[in-house]
Order: sequence, then structure tokens, then C-alpha cells
Amino acid sequence: MKKTGIIKDLLATLPGSPVPVRAVLVGAHWTAVCSSHCGLATTVISDKPHDHTTVVRDAGRLSLKSAQELAAYALSENSLEAAIGVAAINSLLAPDERDAVEMNASEVLMKEGVGKNIALVGHFPFIPKLRTLASNLWVIEQYPFGDEYPADSAGSLIPRADVVALTGSALINHTLDHLLDLCSPDALVMVLGPSTPLSPVLFDHGATIIAGSRVVDETAVMSCIGQGAIFRQVSGVRLLAFTRPGPLPGKERGVS
Repeated sequence: MKKTGIIKDLLATLPGSPVPVRAVLVGAHWTAVCSSHCGLATTVISDKPHDHTTVVRDAGRLSLKSAQELAAYALSENSLEAAIGVAAINSLLAPDERDAVEMNASEVLMKEGVGKNIALVGHFPFIPKLRTLASNLWVIEQYPFGDEYPADSAGSLIPRADVVALTGSALINHTLDHLLDLCSPDALVMVLGPSTPLSPVLFDHGATIIAGSRVVDETAVMSCIGQGAIFRQVSGVRLLAFTRPGPLPGKERGVS
């Protein structure tokens, strides 16, 4: 189910005055937009070979637009455009890093997921270790492999989970709203990955923890992305986690 309420709410929080775009780079794995900051998003392309139907509007002239104009691409059904839009949103966000803890999202899941039922949407390198700690680990993927579950199983598995971890790239295919709606009110819900907007808007939609990245060395990041790096090969980023203020579901939790 595709919905765009979160994206629309994010767009409403962006600066009103147009912010110039300094660079746009669509790499093999990651897309970057540089405006006020450098924002990242997963590059999502068609799984069909030689698919020339996914055409990015105004390709070659994107850096002439404002960051807000590019951010609106996040609403597009074209996955490449939507990735550019999410990266542009991230380039305009300025979270207060004093409220964050610098850590990898996997550390939080290892701590909170011991003996729990965990639903994980997205494929992450820490899955084998997490599987040894959890009571049950349900990995839900659009293109499942091995013992992973297909996307249409989310409706039956996510409501049963004590801990839910959702990839931020679900914003790009417009499924994040629906996935958050499926979560139990008592679940700890994390949205994670470099595509994740570090914005309280995600808390308003049910996230407990948001864990993403901030670019601290733009030159290094753009060089890595432009040379086809996967995320663990990208230098020049900090991993940050923010916890929703106030009472949290289940028990009082915090990232510490």
C-alpha cells in the first residue's frame, strides 16, 4: 500500500526561501543532493535490464533547481526521482545533534532485541548476529531470498513484533506510512539507514527511534558514491540515533 503522508509532512517543514542546489549525484548504490548540507538516499532503479522507461525529469539541469523543487520529487512514482527527492529533503534538514547519540543502529537492535520478536524490513549486514539474539527474527524483503519473507507478509508479521526496524528507503517506494501503521502501539519502532530523514516528523508517525547519517566530509562522500561504493565503503559520514521525547511504549527506553 502506497501513501505519502510522511513525505508531505516533511516537505511542509522545509525552509520557505529557496535554497540553491550545489550538486546532484546519482550513484550505483547511493544518491546525493548537496544544498544546505549533503543529503543521501538509496538509489532505486528498475530490476529490468535495459529499462529506459525510468526517465528523470530535467536530468542534466537538476542543479539549476532549488533544493525544495528537488525535494518535491520524493512524491514521484518514478523511483529514481523519488530517491533524488528524499536526498534533497535530507540536504535541507538541520537536526540538533545535541539530542543524538553517535552509534550504529545495529547496536540499538542488539540491545533491545534480546529474546524478542523482531520484524525487520530491509536487508542489513547485521542480520546473522541479530538472529542469534532474537526469539524470532522475521526479515521482510521485496525480493526475498532464503528464509526471508515476501513484502505481502508484513501485514501478518509486523503487528506481532516487539521490535520493528524499517529501512528509511521505504520512503522512496512510498510504503513507510503503511508499515508504521502496522506496528503495535507497544512495539519499539526504529527507522534506520542513510535514507532516513532525521526529523521529528517520523516520531509524529509512530517511530520510536530514528537512526540515520550526517555527512561531515562532502568531498569524500561524493567521491565514494561516484565510484560505486556501498555504504560501508563510504567515508565522511557520522551515524546518529535520536529517540522520541517523552514516555515510550512498553517501558521507558532511551538510546544511551
